[in-house]
Amino acid sequence: MIARLSGNIAAIKGNSVILMVGGVGYQVAVTVYALGKLAGQDEVMLHIHTHVREDALLLYGFLDEEELHMFELLITISGIGPKVALSILSIADTKTIRTAIVNKDPSILYRVSGVGKKTAERVIIELQNKVEAVDLADQEGALADQEALEALTALGYSVTQARDALKQVPKEGDISGRIRQALKNLGK
Repeated sequence: MIARLSGNIAAIKGNSVILMVGGVGYQVAVTVYALGKLAGQDEVMLHIHTHVREDALLLYGFLDEEELHMFELLITISGIGPKVALSILSIADTKTIRTAIVNKDPSILYRVSGVGKKTAERVIIELQNKVEAVDLADQEGALADQEALEALTALGYSVTQARDALKQVPKEGDISGRIRQALKNLGK
C-alpha cells in the first residue's frame, strides 16, 4: 500500500495531480483546497490513501495526516465513497467537520452533492464516538471560520482563496471584522 508520495508536480488534471516520483507519474485525487495550495509548486509531499477496487487502483492525497484520518473515517460509512468523502473535505476543513459531528449538526453535509438528509445523519451518528471531542473555543472558532468562508465564497472567491485569506486574519474579533480584513487581503 502506498502511504506517502514526494515528488514533482507534472500536471494538474481536473481534481487530480500527476506526481512524478522516481520517473513514474502517479495520478492522485486531491481536494479543491489542496489543488489551490499545490498550484505553482514544484515539489510536494502528500499523505496517501490507496483505494483498491476490482477494476482500479486509486490514490487520494492529503496535505496533512488529520485530513487523511477524517477521509478514512468518512469512507467507513455506508453510502460515502471516496469521491463523496473528498467532496466533503473540499467544502469544509476537518475542524469544522468535527465540530458539526460533535454538535450533531448535519447541515454542512447537505451542501455536498450526493449527500442527502439520511446520509448526513448517518455520518453524524456513526462518527459521534469516533471523532475526538473538540473544546469549546475550537468549536466556536470553527463555526465562525465556516461562516466567514461561506460569506467569502458567496462573494465569488474560491474556497482556496477564502481559506488562505482567513488564515492571515487574527482569530480575535467578530465575524464581520474578520471578513472585512480577509477582503482587504484578497484585494492586495
